[in-house]
Parts: sequence; structure tokens; C-alpha cells
Amino acid sequence: MEDSLVSRIASLQDYATYRDLNWEGSFEEYLRVVRERPQVTRNAFQRLYDMIVSYGEEEYIDNKKRLVRYPFFSDPIDGGKDGVFGLDIPLMRLVNVLHAAALGYGPEKRIILLHGPVGSSKSTIARLLKKGIERYSRTQEGALYTYKWVNLKDTGLAGESDELPCPMNEEPLKLIPEEWRERAIKDLHLGTDRVRVVSPGTLNPASRYIFRCLMEKYGGDWGQVIAKHVRVRRLVLSEKDRIGIGTFQPKDEKNQDSTELTGDINYRKIAEYGSDSDPRAFNFDGEFNIANRGIIEFVEILKLDVAFLYDLLGATQERKIKPKKFAQTDIDEVIIGHTNEAEYKKLLSNEFMEALRDRTIKIDIPYITKVSEEVKIYKKEFGPERLRGKHVAPHTLEVAAMWAVLTRLEEPKKHQLSLLQKMKLYDGKTLPGFTQDNVKELRKEANREGLDGISPRYVQDKISNALVRDGVEGYINPFMVLNELEKGLAHHSLLADVEMKKKYQELIGVVKGEYEEIVKNEVQRAISADEEAISRLSANYIDNVRAYTLKEKVKNRYTGRDEEPDERLMRSIEEKIDIPESRKDDFRREIMNYIGALAIEGKKFSYDTNDRLRRALEMKLFEDQKDSIKLSSFVSNVIDKDTQDKIDVIKDRLIKYYGYNEASAKDVLSYVASIFARGDVKK
Repeated sequence: MEDSLVSRIASLQDYATYRDLNWEGSFEEYLRVVRERPQVTRNAFQRLYDMIVSYGEEEYIDNKKRLVRYPFFSDPIDGGKDGVFGLDIPLMRLVNVLHAAALGYGPEKRIILLHGPVGSSKSTIARLLKKGIERYSRTQEGALYTYKWVNLKDTGLAGESDELPCPMNEEPLKLIPEEWRERAIKDLHLGTDRVRVVSPGTLNPASRYIFRCLMEKYGGDWGQVIAKHVRVRRLVLSEKDRIGIGTFQPKDEKNQDSTELTGDINYRKIAEYGSDSDPRAFNFDGEFNIANRGIIEFVEILKLDVAFLYDLLGATQERKIKPKKFAQTDIDEVIIGHTNEAEYKKLLSNEFMEALRDRTIKIDIPYITKVSEEVKIYKKEFGPERLRGKHVAPHTLEVAAMWAVLTRLEEPKKHQLSLLQKMKLYDGKTLPGFTQDNVKELRKEANREGLDGISPRYVQDKISNALVRDGVEGYINPFMVLNELEKGLAHHSLLADVEMKKKYQELIGVVKGEYEEIVKNEVQRAISADEEAISRLSANYIDNVRAYTLKEKVKNRYTGRDEEPDERLMRSIEEKIDIPESRKDDFRREIMNYIGALAIEGKKFSYDTNDRLRRALEMKLFEDQKDSIKLSSFVSNVIDKDTQDKIDVIKDRLIKYYGYNEASAKDVLSYVASIFARGDVKK
């Protein structure tokens, strides 16, 4: 008989994992767990730091600076859905702060404040940390435990209930009285040289009350209290279930008070327990309470009312909160907030906020200043897998990213650089006369780079507009997106400065000029992509260079006669890459030395192993062929069959090698033809 549908679904369940995550045992069994795996007692900062590095660390050198990339921030949990790009340095600073806090060096008594312009990934980073610690708590490496009170019905301590979970999910070792806890940990050999077991602080008010009553019931026999009334269980953090992960967002002052952070009296239970000062009649469900053992995120933290900031001060420096009518209560959680530039400036100018400023570690999260990293953001949203049935022409996302990055860069103070050249240097491109030291210097002299400019959200919105605009048939190209970006500036809600708008509009022109150069080069390469012809031209050039440097003659392949090296041919190629007459001998010697070095390594020379020479050969071949192809015919209505065949070959190359579709290839050929028709060919 065929299985029922329900049983087929049930067969998908992993029972072993369920049992692990729902483990329950005695305090004695928990002590054995601690002895075997002392890391289960880690505090919130230690656990968060260990979670991040559990995904690995990748060291690399950028402009002579040693950097570390943390793969966790690429969001391996959700396949890159919340991946953060181009912010390795700020994320390195964040992880360094968490590391210092995990070691108890001071940052654990501070608010970690992510500060930056709108749309710079602050909330994404906070979301990643919450998601990461939640997933980590479900693994064996990230396991943590809490306790509950049991067998309470006969004691009358929990009303009609027989059990009472610890309302703040505290570490079970807190059940050992503070005055002999350290000695007990030492005598039981809990912990190792590498992992020290420390569990500071006292029980929360409700657990403290029950513990005290039970100690009285058993005449101070702690062993009986623990054996009869305590069960330890696995704790799985969950943002949705408000277990170990809290999020607090400012609202209207009339509809919000500080009890949302520290809990409030449960008036229904007052009748049961007889007093509003009985801790069992209190709901320990404020964000600080439920985030214990994990992380709390404060959205737009500096918009909070002053009443909330007082709670924050105690929570950071003392690691304690003050629930209404009860003593200060210990908490163990990472406090992370984020804010934008305007709110942070208010904090700096408000002398009453000095205490908060002093308890804050600010980490700047700027916009991306590398085009290649910015492109990754847009590819995530507008990649082929997301846009089924729509084609994004090559360089469309790249030009949008170029413009966004240019708006964020500060004008170079020296080096006779343009903003466009600076952008290229930042993106790892090489420019004659500039070294990695120059790039380091450029970054150092720019104090606010990335803290101003256009948000990725604005660019994403305009790409979306281009995709759904009337008249767009199946694809978008760079000009459609650039036009949307330019039109949107007039109504940009965060851009009131007229001069700034004018500057951003001028940068659209700069990007259009750069795009022209990119597609001219692309079409040139497509036209001259006849590999056999380039190989023949390369062999001819190398033969002539070899003869020239060795002061020999070249055998003419057709006549068989020895002739002088063809100076005209050599110069026609070298001029394409700006080799002056005065440096031609040096360049030719460099080529021969390069060929010789390859031969010593047992490698054969090919024109495409030398990028400069390859480019020169392609440009020379393009120049030789462009007249026979008649570029002007691309924009003509009457084309003979021979020319049409040649155009089709070039179009096919653009589709096959450069990512165009039929319509975008046709349009880019027409556009480049119009440039050449103007005589706008780069000499």
C-alpha cells in the first residue's frame, strides 16, 4: 500500500537533529557536558566572534596593506542573499572589536555603533550577525544551555504549573551560589588552558526568588534543590521566537516606554501571587530580557527617547538592566546599533549625550569605492537568474556602478589625476606613473570618502525603472539606465544642494565618455577577432623585430629575397600603444627579452601572452580591415550581401564572446558606427 502523504512528509524530518536540539538532562549531566566541551559556557561576545571565524578567514594584500576577508559576510547561510561587498576594511574593524570584547579587553562594555550614510549595508550587517548566531546555536560547535525549574506543584511556587522556565535563559552555572562558584569550577576542573569557564553575575529576580524559597524548604541543602527541582536543556536562539535575539525600533514617544526594553508587570498574575513586587508576577519579555545570551539590535539607535538611553547606559557599562520594582539584573548580550550621519551629528553636538558617546565604539560603514565590488550589488538584484525574459546589455550595470562610485570619491588633491583615473586606480587598474604607494596616499588624504554620494538603493530603483519603462523591448542598455539616473536627480529626496546636483549630472557625461571608449574597443576587437590574421601579423612583426635587434635581414616570404626589416610595419603597430620613436629600440628589446625568458622556461611565445602587444596587433588589424567592412554601412538602409555577411560575423562575435543578444549587438554596432562616422577615432 502506498504511503500516505503525511507519512511521506514526516520521512523528511531529521530525528537525530531534533533530539540534539531538544536535549534535556540533570545538572549533573550538564556538568559532564561542560567538562567535555567547556565552550558551551562562552559569553555572547565569545560566541559571536567564534561564529564569524568558523566560516574561515582569507588574507590578502591590497596596496601593500595586509587585509583579512571574512567569508561569513558573503552570507553563505542564504546563498549570498544578504552578502556584503567591498567593505573588507570596516568589517575587519568590526571583527577586531568583537575579538577584543571576547577576550574581555573592554569593548564588551560598549555599544557597537555602525555609522554611515543611508543604504550602506548597516542593517544588512546587523541582520547577518543575528542570522549567523541563530544558525550557530543549532550546531554542535555553537551549542549553549539553560535551565528550568521542575516539580514545583507541591511547593506552590509556580501556581498551578509544575514547571517554570528560566525567564532570561541564563547559563545553568549561575545556579551555583556566587560565593563558591569560582572554587567549584576550579575543583571540578571545568575548562582548559584554552577555554576558561567563567560565569559571573547572579540569577534573575524570578529564579532568585524560587531558589531562595527552595533553599529554605530543604534547610539550605543546595544539592537537594538542584537534584529535585532543576533540569538543564539545550537553548536554540531564534529571532522569530524572541529567544536570544532582540530588535528594538523607535516609535512614536506616546506609544512606547522603557518597559519595552526591560519588561513589565503582569497584572493578571498579581491576583495569583498577591503582590506586584513578586518577581513571578513580572513579564521578563523586554528586548533586553529576551536577547540575553545573544544579540540585540537597535535600529536608528540615536532616535531613541532619552528615557531609553538611561537603560542603555547601564546595559553597556555595567552589563545590568533595571526592571521595574526589582534589583539590577545581569545580562550577557552583544548590543549593536546603527545610525545615519544626521543623527550622529546631533549626538556630537548634544552635551547631555556625553555619557552615551563615551560608551560607544563607532565603526564607519561607508559606501563602496571600488566599481567591481559595486557591480556585485546590482548583479545580485539584476542577474540573469532574477530577470527571466529580460536582457541586460553588457556594461549596463558597470556604467551605473561607475557613476555611483564617482559621486562618492573626493577630488584628488595632487598627482594631476582626474576623478575617473582615481576611480580606476581604486579598482586595481594600473596607470603609467602610479604605484601602490600613490593609491595608499590617495586613500589617506580623503577623510570622508564613501560617507557622501549616491546610495546603491537609488541606482537599483532607476535600473528597475528602466526595466519596466514603456517602449523597452526585451532589454536595457547603459544609455537607458544613465538617462533614468540623470532624470531622477531632479527629484532626489536627499539631494537639495544645487551645485551637487550639477556635479552629479556632469559625472553622467564622464561615464558616457568612458562607455564610448569601452564599446569602441569592444567592437574593434570583434572586428579584428580573426585569430589567424592576428597570428600572421604577430609572426611578421616578431620576425622583423628579431632581425632589427640582431641587425640582420628578413627573408621575404613571397619573393624569397633578403630585405631590410620593415620599419613602417613595426612603427604602425607600436604607435597604436603610444610607443614614441625615441623608445622604439627599448620596446623591441623588451619584446625579444620576454621571448627569450619564455624560451628558458620551456614556454612558447604567443601574441596573447603580452597584453600590450595583443592590443596593438588588434588595433592595427582593425585599422587595416575597417575600410573593407565600411563601418558607415552599419547605419545604412541599403547593404549589399557581402557587407551584410561581414556585419553578421561581427554581430555573432559580440553575442558569442561579449554577452550581447541580437538586439543589443545590433544597437551597439550602430552606435559605434555613428562615432566613427563623426571621425571620432582614437589615434
